[in-house]
Amino acid sequence: MLAKVLSSAVIGIDAYVVEVEVDISQGLPSFSTVGLPEGAVRESKERVKAAIKNSGYHFPSDRITVNLAPADIKKEGSAFDLPMALGILAATGLINRSSYSDHLFLGELALDGLIRPVRGVLPMAIAAKKLGLRGIFLPVENGSEAAVVGGVPIFPVNALSQVVGALRGIAKISPFTVEINKLFQPQVSWMDFIDVRGQENAKRAVEISAAGGHNLIMIGPPGSGKTMLAKRLPTILPVLSFDESLETSKIYSVMGLMPKDHGLITIRPFRSPHHTISDAGLIGGGQNPKPGEVSLAHNGVLFLDELPEFRRNVLEVLRQPMEDGQVTISRASSTVAYPAEFMLVAAMNPCPCGFLGDLKKECTCSTLQVQRYRSKISGPLLDRIDIHMEVPAVPYKDLSGVSDGASSAEILERVMNARKIQGERLVRTKIFINARMNSRHIKQFCEIDSESSSLMEKAMERFGLSARAHARILKIARTIADLESSPNIEASHVAEAIQYRTLDRKILR
Repeated sequence: MLAKVLSSAVIGIDAYVVEVEVDISQGLPSFSTVGLPEGAVRESKERVKAAIKNSGYHFPSDRITVNLAPADIKKEGSAFDLPMALGILAATGLINRSSYSDHLFLGELALDGLIRPVRGVLPMAIAAKKLGLRGIFLPVENGSEAAVVGGVPIFPVNALSQVVGALRGIAKISPFTVEINKLFQPQVSWMDFIDVRGQENAKRAVEISAAGGHNLIMIGPPGSGKTMLAKRLPTILPVLSFDESLETSKIYSVMGLMPKDHGLITIRPFRSPHHTISDAGLIGGGQNPKPGEVSLAHNGVLFLDELPEFRRNVLEVLRQPMEDGQVTISRASSTVAYPAEFMLVAAMNPCPCGFLGDLKKECTCSTLQVQRYRSKISGPLLDRIDIHMEVPAVPYKDLSGVSDGASSAEILERVMNARKIQGERLVRTKIFINARMNSRHIKQFCEIDSESSSLMEKAMERFGLSARAHARILKIARTIADLESSPNIEASHVAEAIQYRTLDRKILR
């Protein structure tokens, strides 16, 4: 007999429906899986056989063939265990076709018949909704993740016997739902900008960065507060919208990194990979391409501490996603694209010993050592970082005094106001922040007067700024004006923006 059970698989961060076709025919006992199965899929026959027997059902002693259609796309993961088992039981006549033909089934089977969670459930639920299926049977642990999609009933199950009972009408499973609004409750963080003593100029740069979504690099000696500032950046970023949350959650779902009992990523990601990371780990890749850190930081912050310690080839792969907001990975069998719209925040010492320019500690590095250290960061990469900020050591009087700086809540209010202004200005474009403006947008929204133009011309000639640096300065100036609710870019805004191109004024190679 033949049975067809619907399941799903993922390509990139999008899912497609897979037909699990099970045929049982006379012949020597065998179990074959075709349709380009990967290792975990090929091994599923042992799990399925044991789960069916240990759940109290008869496993046929005949020739069993399982086809995963479409057969020209590689299948990986353990989510096909449950539909395979149901297909075998349906082919033996235990389950009627009408009870399962318009449902999706996902789940890994334990040898005793229990159902374990799988990856990629969120995009699979979206695919099921688009097809108008009547429900999804999946592991209990994945219920919250799938239920946020809405529009398709979710049936969380613990064991194979529970699914079979429901399909035969013996047991009843109530659909699982979640309240989306409760997932977006304000997050409480113990980190706050009010804890940062001194460094008012650096805090100003971080605020501008957050307001316009600009990339930022901080240069300063050890212990000056670079990491402290970076880790508090998410506390002054606007909350994720539902669409942003859904897109970010799809990436985490594919990687199996979704928080337990929480169906959505509702706070902006903050990723801080170690400097020993490979280029595939940062950008994504592998034989079966997976998202990298740049995609896991989508709609959030990618923090690279000790930037020159990263291998140069690793840093250079950042250039394309910083410009395009996505990563395209091509292999012989497929090409996948992952979103990667992130804010890059980097930190570095001014020299190998870390004390170049320090007034109290003498730098022990030679000029050649400093030049070699800074040349690890290429000019094209620096061009793509909007704000360069020096973070000097904090004087003792600032450390010992009472902090009178703004709190994260106060800064967030200003950032939200600036973002609102940007949203209204860019309402007819497909972008929402100043950092994503292209040359056409800059020409339209970043007009400057003659005084500002003269100032810009002098800066370009004196510091030898590139055309990309010129565009970055105009975008930063636009953000500074938005923070002040100014409709026009003034000369003071341009002057401040020029100050945030520190590394352009130093010899880097």
